[in-house]
Amino acid sequence: MLFLPCQDELDCINDDGRILGKIRFDSSKEEHIFNSADESLSLTAAEEASISERLSGLDSDKYSMPTQDDD
Repeated sequence: MLFLPCQDELDCINDDGRILGKIRFDSSKEEHIFNSADESLSLTAAEEASISERLSGLDSDKYSMPTQDDD
């Protein structure tokens, strides 16, 4: 699973190169959330675990998400 920054989000890309969705920060909830690119898409257990680990790591500051500098 790759997590590639795009603007203020992370694209979640599986081993086949498909974008599964995006991780972004939800300021109203004060946490990072995953938005699926396709609601009909079924994630594998490994993909779900990888995304969950990344979400918890972002919320605990284990990982950081680059933000775009518009200057």
